[in-house]
Amino acid sequence: MPEFFALSIIVLLFSVIVHEVMHGVVALKFGDTTAQKAGRLTLNPLPHIDLFGTILLPALLMFTGSPILFGWAKPVPVNPLNFSNLRRGELLVSAAGILANFSLAIAAAIIYHILNALPQTFPAILGELLRFTVLINLVLGIFNLFPIPPLDGSKILISQLPYNLAKQYQKIEPYGMLILLILLMIPFGKTSLLQGVLGFLIRLLSRFLGF
Repeated sequence: MPEFFALSIIVLLFSVIVHEVMHGVVALKFGDTTAQKAGRLTLNPLPHIDLFGTILLPALLMFTGSPILFGWAKPVPVNPLNFSNLRRGELLVSAAGILANFSLAIAAAIIYHILNALPQTFPAILGELLRFTVLINLVLGIFNLFPIPPLDGSKILISQLPYNLAKQYQKIEPYGMLILLILLMIPFGKTSLLQGVLGFLIRLLSRFLGF
């Protein structure tokens, strides 16, 4: 359905932009104006577009008939040295994008169930888009929770580790993408280890939200 794919790309774009904007919004609350000065505290998609993650990858997945779309926006610049409280700032700024995605998933699920409870019928494409909104935001939220650089989960973990352990953990940052690729290649049943864990957690939270 061409209309659904076009609208789902808009939902994906909105979801990844909200994820990034919330990093900057929370950073601003802790005294860091870097994202604000860079003009990134906006839902206007243009400043957030990453050529590969926002355009090429979703388009490739769409035209190859992938069962799910995925992507990301250009990271919002943040300078933790400007935080009024470094450790608390790093924790909440890193968690902000993840919490934004989970909030969008919950909101879409609530709207879907409210519409289903009404006596009037609603367009099928709206139901599909709400279900997609739940799914893509669960994917973004859970995936970013993994404690592997450069994902937000690694920054959350580092913010809570003692200083010496945090410095040691940061040493794996140059190898983060390699680690993710290895986890994508390790067999786990009919899929990879990374996909298996991600799929399990998505199914768990989907059932919690009534899907």
